[in-house]
Amino acid sequence: MADEVKLAQSAQAGGDTIFGKILRKEIPCKFIYEDQQCVAFDDVNPQAPIHYLVIPRKLISQLSKAEDSDESLIGHLLVVAKKIAAERGLKDGFRIVINDGPVGAQSVYHLHVHVLSGRQMQWPPG
Repeated sequence: MADEVKLAQSAQAGGDTIFGKILRKEIPCKFIYEDQQCVAFDDVNPQAPIHYLVIPRKLISQLSKAEDSDESLIGHLLVVAKKIAAERGLKDGFRIVINDGPVGAQSVYHLHVHVLSGRQMQWPPG
């Protein structure tokens, strides 16, 4: 079993997360993008040559727990992901991943968008 799957199975929903600590600047992090709604930074455990995360400042534990009022924020996360991809010259494409819950291998219960590129992605993803 992959380490990420083990982490996801042991992760607990609710409470503080590493992303909360990053947003409060309790853990140092170099943001590659920042605005009033979200931040983005390179993943510390990259799964591809290019792997960054886009996270909302608002705590939404998982996509399946998002409310209808979060619609524009979730769309904003994807637009930011696309803008960063363009800035990084990912003209040949990229993969967006949002893990949800234990079966979806979510290991941090703060909604986050993974953007992966720099190599050929495989299908099915896993």
